[in-house]
Amino acid sequence: MHVSFFIKIGVPPRIIKPAMRKTCLDIEEKISRITDSKRTSIDLWKSLKGSKVTRETRMEVVAWIAVSKFDCRLEGGFIRDWIVGNYTARPSGDPSTWLSYNTNAAGLSLPYLNKDLIPSDLDCHLPSHKYFDIDKFLDNLHKYQIEYKVIREDWRYIILLDENTKTGPFTMDLIEPHVALTHDRIDFDVSNLSLEKDYTKELGMRVDITYKPYSIELEAIVDNIKKKRFQVLRPIDKYVQVRIDKMKSRGWTQLGQPMHVIPNPPPKYQVVLVPLPDSTELYKTLVQQMKTYINNQVYVLSIDQIKNPLLEEAYLAMKQLIAKQCKGQNPNERELFHGTAGDAIDGILNDGFDDRYWGTNFGKGKWGHGAYFADNPGVSHRYTGVNPIDQTRIMYYNKVVLGKESIVLEQNNELMSAPKGYHSIHGQFSGKPDDDEYIVYRYGQALPYLRITYKA
Repeated sequence: MHVSFFIKIGVPPRIIKPAMRKTCLDIEEKISRITDSKRTSIDLWKSLKGSKVTRETRMEVVAWIAVSKFDCRLEGGFIRDWIVGNYTARPSGDPSTWLSYNTNAAGLSLPYLNKDLIPSDLDCHLPSHKYFDIDKFLDNLHKYQIEYKVIREDWRYIILLDENTKTGPFTMDLIEPHVALTHDRIDFDVSNLSLEKDYTKELGMRVDITYKPYSIELEAIVDNIKKKRFQVLRPIDKYVQVRIDKMKSRGWTQLGQPMHVIPNPPPKYQVVLVPLPDSTELYKTLVQQMKTYINNQVYVLSIDQIKNPLLEEAYLAMKQLIAKQCKGQNPNERELFHGTAGDAIDGILNDGFDDRYWGTNFGKGKWGHGAYFADNPGVSHRYTGVNPIDQTRIMYYNKVVLGKESIVLEQNNELMSAPKGYHSIHGQFSGKPDDDEYIVYRYGQALPYLRITYKA
């Protein structure tokens, strides 16, 4: 079973490792001000009134109400900028000028803060295990004389706070726990931290990025925040680019190339699909290749990224095994197309390229019983079939470990494996360089990476 919606699964809060923790005691103090459910009203009032009150201390109180009284999870920029980074910035002018309103597509007038304001806002996920009573939450704000306005969208509450307070306004998003995955993608590693009730010294992660191939631990994120650098964790579209530019304008440095992190599906599902934004370079490149090598009338309806943790583990293990057998430990990994039809469409999505079913749709291939791939989508297009209901076709874009390639010109449909000493066959056709095919014979040597739905 696959799913396009899911409940987020992250990393439970933990204490920073001893080698770094001694330099992070100020972070733990701030964490406790938000997560310690034993804080008293007297203590909270000190953060709201008096000579030492700041916009940040008032934000901490609102965050404490959400986290410690209503079991929300705080995440994102406030933890990055204030809790860990201790960064603050104020725009010029009176605080009343920091706020503006824009009308969205649904006709709602939404509050927007000046982009130079740091920290900017509070992001909280509502609890999934209990009912969130917005009226009781607002009663608590009223109890502490915190001014508010509420705007309701389908997937969140937007709350404007302290609009007329001398320390300056801020906003809060209260996000529904069951939201579309497109709302749940994480943009940067440094925005991936979270706080939970009664974890008074610990930091959690909103999305698990500790496993391979990402292997980003909590300490690395904290270090990046302190050094004002960040790693992009999703394909760069026009919306992500705006966020990148905003970070750079604040003096942050982008590290390396973007990773394509998709959160794991929940336990009862084995695979999740996430739309690849059509504004990304990868999307545009694939569409252009399809039009060039199939025909110019090709219409790509969608490209979905595939997250199947079990297949990824099998693929990474095979990749490491083959790398050990190759010169320079280079596994010769390629990104190649594979066309398919019928039951194999979901079979590949759920179980990968299962050698028990190779040849089911089209019989034996030119080089025997294997999984066939091409760098030319026109070749893979020949293996697709038209869905009689909506006339669509499916093609997969895959990561394939070719290892040592055996280049073969003579066809042999009785082959069951690559020759001894090789990991794949590179089938070539004399005088037809664009028709090359690549064949692997072992399960786990290929990983479905993108699913392309198109008409031709």
